[in-house]
Amino acid sequence: MKIVIVGAGEVGSHLAKMLRREGGDVTVIDSDAERLHKLSQTADVATVQGNPSSIATLKESGVAGADLFISVYPSFAQEVNIVSALLAKSLGAAKVTARINDEDYLNADNKLLFKEMGIELLFYPEKIAADEIVSCIKSSTPSDSMDFAHGRLHITVFKIDDESPVLDMKVGEFASQAASDGLQFRVIAISREDSTIIPGADTTFQWGDMVYTIVLREGMESLMKYFGKSAVQIQKVMIFGGTPMAEMVARALSHQLESIKIIESDKERCRELVERLDSRVEVACGDGRNSDFLLEENIRDYDAFVALTSGDETNVLSCVVAKKLGISRTIAEVENIEYMRLAEDMGVDTVINKKLITAGRMFKFTLSGRARFVRYMTGTQAEVLEYTAAPGSLITKAPLKDLNFPENALVGGVIRGSESFIAVGTSQIEPYDRVAVFALGESVGDVDKFFK
Repeated sequence: MKIVIVGAGEVGSHLAKMLRREGGDVTVIDSDAERLHKLSQTADVATVQGNPSSIATLKESGVAGADLFISVYPSFAQEVNIVSALLAKSLGAAKVTARINDEDYLNADNKLLFKEMGIELLFYPEKIAADEIVSCIKSSTPSDSMDFAHGRLHITVFKIDDESPVLDMKVGEFASQAASDGLQFRVIAISREDSTIIPGADTTFQWGDMVYTIVLREGMESLMKYFGKSAVQIQKVMIFGGTPMAEMVARALSHQLESIKIIESDKERCRELVERLDSRVEVACGDGRNSDFLLEENIRDYDAFVALTSGDETNVLSCVVAKKLGISRTIAEVENIEYMRLAEDMGVDTVINKKLITAGRMFKFTLSGRARFVRYMTGTQAEVLEYTAAPGSLITKAPLKDLNFPENALVGGVIRGSESFIAVGTSQIEPYDRVAVFALGESVGDVDKFFK
């Protein structure tokens, strides 16, 4: 697949590396020679220096033969992204997408307008991340989770600590014990230090493991008990940082929760937030890094603490402080991917990285039309994909155990009409089933072939 990316910033560079790793023929355009040099040192991609909205530059990149064109210039250059995408479409690119920084562009009428002009997808990374945070807050699980098929299947992450009942237990032993109680679930992966393990029956849970599970909605509460966790009902949220992402989260939740408070140190930004947000959202001007100030703002009365400042270290450390002050659920935005596991090890319940979330949305465009959903799981080198099984596809030809499915991938759950079930070796996938697949990066291309 020929892919042209405009922008060698953080999002563009991450996308380029990821798509190249999946076997794509990737070319990156940027006007900044230093950014291109830095990218070329770490990724085997072609680079073109020049104005991304220049027809000559686009032609030089080979955009006329591109299967996918992604414009992700820095967020302040929204117009460059839109113009370059429209030009790329006119020059022959098959599919084009553009990064924006105006939430208004995402309303239904405007999205239709841009689609009619030829832009298949507009994406706003901060909005995508904000939606993810809202979903986390509305979930009763104590850690990172995601839903499939309107919540009928859950993928949830559990950290193994000193108080975990399954510590030092083998996966097979745990599965047998839970199955005897009628619990349908599957351990789909374990993140251990810097590696991701697709577990077998003899794999032992170790201290510090991040265990990824898939379970039916009705079994979620029972599974949490097995891991020594309990449901968290969130009605009061404190948000540290008055960033655009924080504003979007507060706006989305203002009519759903009992109380929302934003902590922001910049007085002018505090005034803006008061004017722009519903009166249900309280804004407190002060330093959220100061535990005394947080105590003055009654942090102990809140169920969740969400750190969304522009500083990774500030977000992580403030969540650690919030935990020590008794907050049940902490969420931190962390832009440096290398800090993500560190944040989890320090006790942050959910780590949000907009680059990874956005990459999943973009990666979907490189797969077959049967891929409905792609998301990178925090702390792993793997993706979760939701497919619709095509009639006659390989996945429908035999039970899973007889399919020679890629080694570093597994089918976790299946939605068939009104029925949901956890997949096992004897499960037979039928046409039009919605299938949740967990796969390490190098296996995604092979997985995709089973659903075409």
